[in-house]
Parts: sequence; structure tokens; C-alpha cells
Amino acid sequence: MAVSERGPRERMVFSAAQLIRRDGVTATGMREVAAHAGAPRGSLQHYFPGGKEQLVNEAVDWAGGYAGKRVARFLAALDEPTPSGLFAAMVRQWTDEFQEAGFASGCPVAAATVDCAESTESTRTAAAAAFARWNRPVAEALTDMGVPAERAEPLATVMISALEGALLIARTERDVRALTAVAHELGPFLDGARTASRGATGSPRTPAAPEPGRGARSGSV
Repeated sequence: MAVSERGPRERMVFSAAQLIRRDGVTATGMREVAAHAGAPRGSLQHYFPGGKEQLVNEAVDWAGGYAGKRVARFLAALDEPTPSGLFAAMVRQWTDEFQEAGFASGCPVAAATVDCAESTESTRTAAAAAFARWNRPVAEALTDMGVPAERAEPLATVMISALEGALLIARTERDVRALTAVAHELGPFLDGARTASRGATGSPRTPAAPEPGRGARSGSV
């Protein structure tokens, strides 16, 4: 759904996610969210009676759902889906964003976790649920591609953890080097899980490391 097609409530949740991933939870105020969303300030209390905590939690939930839904889109764009191809697509959305728009914004779920994991239990819980919503479709995709079920969920966690860590390093260095490295180095390992389960010999061909401009992007999470 395009931003212009969202109602005021949906726009505020979306705007909160965008501001949180750029500025963090602490620096994101309700007034800034309303202004970013083009919504009346008076509507905040109406839509979010739980205040900022409710809005932040819903933004985190939205981000987890968005990341999970993108998995199917990444797979649909691959001629022959492979674990390494999926991971390369997950990485590419970020290399594209960083090289096109700069390194100002990262993952809103990670940002909320850093700011609130020890101070706001409901936000920590929302962040954990968001990562689970992302992890699940990745694991299901790996299973569909021939990775044994008992390995699919742990490998999905490895993929997301590597991506999140590389995002942090990339923003620190103002360089996509870490993202390119994890895609290149993890690719053969991920494909090997599928190859081993099928009893194949030799190493599968791994897609090249992500290059900017090769994947469609409508905002990264």
C-alpha cells in the first residue's frame, strides 16, 4: 500500500517506524510523528490512547510484518530460488538504500530494542515478536528450498542476525563492505545446507555479492 493510500492511523504508524529507524525511540516525539504523517496532532490521543508506548509498539509490529512479507517478494523475483539467492536479496535492499539515500536510517526493530529492551517491557516483547514474524517466513522458504526442517529455523536466525550486525557496521563505517561480505561468505554455507540434505556432491553456484540497483525497493526494514 502506497503511503498516500493509507489512512491517518496507518500513516502515523508508518511515520513512527521511519523516524524510529532514523532517530531512535527516545528522539522520536509524538509531534514529529504527526507532522511526518501529515495528521492532526489531536488525532494522536484518539488513535493511540496508550500514548507513545502504544505507537512505538505498533510501529515495531508493522516493521516485523513488513520484513516478513518482503520474503515472498524476494523469492518471486528469483529465477531459481536458493538460500543464498534469498539472502543476497535481503542484503541487496539495504545496499541499494544506503548507496542511494545514505546511511541515516537502519532497522526500526533494532533501534527500538536498543532504546527500550531494559526500560519498556512491552516494547521488548513487541520487538521479539517482530523478529519472530520475520524469521518464520525465512525458515519456511528455506524448508521449501530443501533445507531440513530442523535446520531451517536456526539458519533463518543466522541470516537475520548476520544482516542486522552488518547493518550496524555499515552505518558505523558509512560503507556497504560488511553487507557485501556477509552475503558473499554466508552464501555457500546456506546453499550447503540444502545440498547436504539432498545428498548432492560438489558446491552449488552462489549468486554474486549484492550490487546496487538490482533489486526493487520500497523502503527497507
